[in-house]
Amino acid sequence: MTSIETRSEGEPHLHRSLNLRGAVALNMLDMIGVGPFITLPLILAAMGGPQAMLGWILGAGLALCDGLVWAELGAAMPEAGGSYAFLRTIYSGADGTRKLGRFLAFLFIFQLTFSAPLSVASGCIGLSQYATYLWPGLAGHTVSHMAHVASYSVGVAAGPTTLMAIAAVLVAVFLLYRGLTGLRVVAAVMWCSVMALIAWILVTGLVHGHIVQAFTFPAGAFSPTPGFFLGLGSAMLIATYDYWGYYNITFLGGEVKDAARTVPRAILISIALVAAMYLAMNVSVLAVLPWQGIVGAHDLAARRAVISTFMEVAYGPRIGPTLGKVAAVLVMVTAFASVFSLLLGYSRIPYAAARDGNYFRIFGRLHQKGFPHVSLLVLGAAAICFCFFSLADVIAALVVLRILLQFLMQHVGVIYLRRSRPEMKRPFRIWLYPLPPLLAIAGFSYILIERANFQREILGAAVVVVVGTIVYAVRERVRTEMKVV
Repeated sequence: MTSIETRSEGEPHLHRSLNLRGAVALNMLDMIGVGPFITLPLILAAMGGPQAMLGWILGAGLALCDGLVWAELGAAMPEAGGSYAFLRTIYSGADGTRKLGRFLAFLFIFQLTFSAPLSVASGCIGLSQYATYLWPGLAGHTVSHMAHVASYSVGVAAGPTTLMAIAAVLVAVFLLYRGLTGLRVVAAVMWCSVMALIAWILVTGLVHGHIVQAFTFPAGAFSPTPGFFLGLGSAMLIATYDYWGYYNITFLGGEVKDAARTVPRAILISIALVAAMYLAMNVSVLAVLPWQGIVGAHDLAARRAVISTFMEVAYGPRIGPTLGKVAAVLVMVTAFASVFSLLLGYSRIPYAAARDGNYFRIFGRLHQKGFPHVSLLVLGAAAICFCFFSLADVIAALVVLRILLQFLMQHVGVIYLRRSRPEMKRPFRIWLYPLPPLLAIAGFSYILIERANFQREILGAAVVVVVGTIVYAVRERVRTEMKVV
């Protein structure tokens, strides 16, 4: 998707051809993906009823606060390439000599080798869940085991659905390993599938649903009890996972027309459109499917493939099952396209860092067909490992890693950059500064700790930080010794 021009000096450079419409479309593709089609049962279960929509609303507010931070950084550094360069620039000082920037940029890439496969695995697990609607036999013959580490536990499962999820990873890697570059075709298929499915859901809910049912709250739904706030934290974590992607345009800053204006607008427009879409879609589903059945363990089909069950109930026994299968196919197409594009994009980030000399050199290798095959294979192998875990655990680990080792560092960083480099050109400035970054810090911190067993994911992130720090220190020492020699 990258177009190249040649400067008069003969050096290639990225051509700024991406306009606002294209930027918004790319952001929305990355935001929607398969998330809203697989997480509705999770977010309802987190709060025990439709009051979980409060998580969507607060999640949208949190996304807006965070999006303003990305907007300022992306407009100020349109060639930066996203968080890797943001962190390196912010924490390197005005003269670029401070090593903290290099270290935090490395740590971001190091966590990405875990969080990127987690993101890919979540799409593959979602795909396998909808496959059970088409082939119910896939849901059986699953072996589950609880793995215990100290006082914490995590569920591991293996069965036909696991194999389906792994197969999705392998097919995506196979296609990408053959040097497939038709991302525009994949993106177009994904966009059409997502938009068609969402439009279908909205119309179906409006015609066949009862809107009042969507707002039938259980007794004490909004009572400010400890359980309410724990559930809200879990609901916001899931909503955060579904909203993420509005910052995708910052990674393409060098290809955006009038980036100083386009990047902030694309971020804010995509957040507003997707938030409205999510809320309307969830109301439509709950207007047809009683939330009690989705939350209850007795309706496993609705929990695995909620959109297919929604279509089946809405259209009745004659054509409902057929339309449910059509919906399942659309979701699976969307899920696979998401996995394909995620692996394509993520595999380039460790490669770029390696070429920059700030990551393992082996990740900087290119296949003879012109793609970073080592990076692709490593991320694919890690994604396969994560396919054995539950969707809820995968999402929780992914969100916590990204918050601690990317988002919070940027929120603190944008405030620090205002003070350390006041002379820097900022075409877009955060509205009501410094309130949005402070609210984002508070909101993400709430998500981190206001959940049941929150220590488990934070402990995992701490392990990544410790190991990453040790690896960075060893690499720097080796580099220094090699320079001396």
